Amino acid sequence: MTRWKRVADWAKQRPLTLKLADQLGRSRGRLRFLDGLSVPPPAPFKPDLSNWESHELAAVWLGHATVLLRIGGPGGMTIITDPVLSSRVGVGLGLFTGGPRRLIAPALSVRELPRIDLILISHAHFDHLDRPTLARLPKRIPVVTAHHTQDLIRDLGFRRVRELRWGERTHVGAAGPGGVDITAEEVRHWGARTFHDSHRGFNAYLIESGAGVSAAGAPPPALTRVLYGGDTAYQEHFKRVGKVDLAIVGIGAYDPYVASHATPEQAMAMADHVEASYVLPMHHSTFRLSYEPVAEPMQRMLAAAGVNADRLVIRDVGRMWVRGNAE
Repeated sequence: MTRWKRVADWAKQRPLTLKLADQLGRSRGRLRFLDGLSVPPPAPFKPDLSNWESHELAAVWLGHATVLLRIGGPGGMTIITDPVLSSRVGVGLGLFTGGPRRLIAPALSVRELPRIDLILISHAHFDHLDRPTLARLPKRIPVVTAHHTQDLIRDLGFRRVRELRWGERTHVGAAGPGGVDITAEEVRHWGARTFHDSHRGFNAYLIESGAGVSAAGAPPPALTRVLYGGDTAYQEHFKRVGKVDLAIVGIGAYDPYVASHATPEQAMAMADHVEASYVLPMHHSTFRLSYEPVAEPMQRMLAAAGVNADRLVIRDVGRMWVRGNAE
C-alpha cells in the first residue's frame, strides 16, 4: 500500500501525469495477462444461490464494496453494488494493472453471478468503478451511477445508464412491487478518479422495494428499504433517510483517511442514524488501501456493536444472509 501511495502522491502534483492516468484508467483490461500470475487466495466461503430468487431480502458479500442483493422474492430484482471482481484495481499499464492487489479473491466470478437486474455504482474511484469487471457484464443491465460518471460506463456498451445527484430518484424494473426506487443520498467523500476530474459525483443509495398499488382486497405490499452507504466519512445526512431494514456501510481505509472514510465506530453510529435492523459491514479485508491492520476494522465493528452484535450480518467474504434465517 505504501508504494502505491507514494506513486499517487507524486502524480497528484503533475497535471500531465493525471491526464495520462485518466486515459490509462479507461482501459477495459483485455491485455492485463500479468495480473493473473499472482492469484489471490480463494474466499473462505462460497454462497449457495440455488434458491436465490425466492428470497424477499438477501445479501451476499463478494468482497470490498461488491454486494449482491435480492429484493422482492420471485418477480423481484437482483442488484449488484460497485462490482469489482478483478485481481487488481487501478490504471491499465499494458499487460498489467498499476494498483493494489486483492488480498482475497471474490466469492463469485463473473460467470458464476446470477442474472443481474441492476448495477449500482457509487462513484468513480478504481475500487468502486472497475471497467474490466463492467466490460464482462451483460450490457442489457441498467446502471445507476453518480453524476458525471457515465462517460466511464457508456462506451463499454451499456445503454441504460442513469446519473443521479443527491436527492434525485429513479425507478428501475417493473412498475409497482416488482421494481425498485433508487434515491441518491448525500455522503462526505470525493469523486475524482485521477484527482484531475474533480467534477465527478459520489453517492450513497436508498433502495426501496414493495411500493405500488395492491390488487383489490389485498393487503398493501410490504416496503423493504436498504441503504447502500458507498464511501463516506462520518456525517449525519443519513438521519433524514428514516428506518431501513439493512444498512450496508463501509468500515475500512480510515487510517489516515478518516476525512473520507468512517471508522468502524462511526459506521455503526451512521447505521443507528437509520435505525437499521441489520448491518452489513463492507469495504474492508479485500484491498490494502490504508495503514490499519487488515483484521482491525471488523474487530472494532464487533466491539462497537457490543451486546447488539447479532445485528451485524456477513462478517466474511462469501457469506450469505437471508432475512429470517439464523445466519
